[in-house]
Amino acid sequence: MTDIPSDLRYSKDHEWVRCTESGRLRIGITDYAQRQLGDIVFVELPKAGDRLEAEEPFGSLESVKAVSEVYMPVAGKVVAVNDSLGDAAEQINEEPYGDGWLIEVEASDPATVDGLLTAAQYQDFLTAEE
Repeated sequence: MTDIPSDLRYSKDHEWVRCTESGRLRIGITDYAQRQLGDIVFVELPKAGDRLEAEEPFGSLESVKAVSEVYMPVAGKVVAVNDSLGDAAEQINEEPYGDGWLIEVEASDPATVDGLLTAAQYQDFLTAEE
């Protein structure tokens, strides 16, 4: 069973977005995505200060199965990168919604988050994919 927290928003590329107390958006990959990838062994992420557009690749995850790109769910400027993943990429598998987060951004337009999928819509999307 795939874990889909109800307090997050989701992209059809299997990224999640959490609004933080500071107004930033924390982004990671979903439990479903990390299960599909298998054991993640290496992470390549952008640098703080990079500006990225929605749906643009912002990094890659290398697993024992393949290398997969990760896509921006919203446009914005990267303000923080989870540097701990450099030494412990497996955190993405262990806690995809916790310590396995990838980046934090300041959204160009915070309202674009509302256009992402709710937990129920993401569950329906996964069901339709299978």
